[in-house]
Amino acid sequence: MYASAAQNHKKHHVGNVKPKKHLGQHFLVDQNIATKIVEQLTLHQGVKDVLEIGPGMGVLTQYLLQHEAYRTTVVDIDRESIAYLQEHFPQLGDRIISADFLKTDLSTLFPGKFAIIGNFPYNISSQIFFKVLEQRDVVPEVVCMIQKEVAERLASPPGSKAYGILSVLLQAFYTIDYKFTVSEHVFHPKPKVKSAVLSLLRNEVERLDCREDLFKQVVKLSFGTRRKTLRNSLKTYNLPPEVTAAPVFDKRAEQLSVQDFVALTKLIEQNLQ
Repeated sequence: MYASAAQNHKKHHVGNVKPKKHLGQHFLVDQNIATKIVEQLTLHQGVKDVLEIGPGMGVLTQYLLQHEAYRTTVVDIDRESIAYLQEHFPQLGDRIISADFLKTDLSTLFPGKFAIIGNFPYNISSQIFFKVLEQRDVVPEVVCMIQKEVAERLASPPGSKAYGILSVLLQAFYTIDYKFTVSEHVFHPKPKVKSAVLSLLRNEVERLDCREDLFKQVVKLSFGTRRKTLRNSLKTYNLPPEVTAAPVFDKRAEQLSVQDFVALTKLIEQNLQ
């Protein structure tokens, strides 16, 4: 017979699912950290549905299921994990989804808003965040464990070296909080880098006060050559000299806050040739 999920996790060869390198799987084997990650969920905006991405063998799932306030759904691309979850968490029933999160139409899973939680595979964490941004009206909260370096980047304020494209795009709509660092020694197999747990809570901004497609483009171009001033980075817009004489164009991308980027986008919008 199989041991229970919790016992399986305590054993170091980690039960029955083999971690797959091409899926970026590193299974968390520390129960205390698993509990602590689940405790970061706040049910922001009164959300009841929680979607766990990449549950593996349910190290977080088991603690999510202890919370009666949550209606937990899990999605995993790994068939072996799916089989394991069906066996060990039969109470989830049809809320075990065998699919690629990045290709899933989330509106078919939930009628309304839902929170996202998970130990995100390092190799697709940025793509997950871009998908969250597309779905920001229905995702008020994200709690995730990702590579420490990426977590620092997303949470960092303007002016820091780590601040980048995804920092600006996410901070436009979410309050980002770096919760705690996680050692590489609590995973099987052990990753080469440290991890960190991050919380994203949806802010009050429903729509940006500028053209959002242009905002995204301006942010990407500005950081594309982050050592240059914005006057050089944004040459492609062919703005009149009297516009590019504005002090903002003497700055570099990392010096601008979200609000500065919104103002800059509006200025560009008004002066597009």
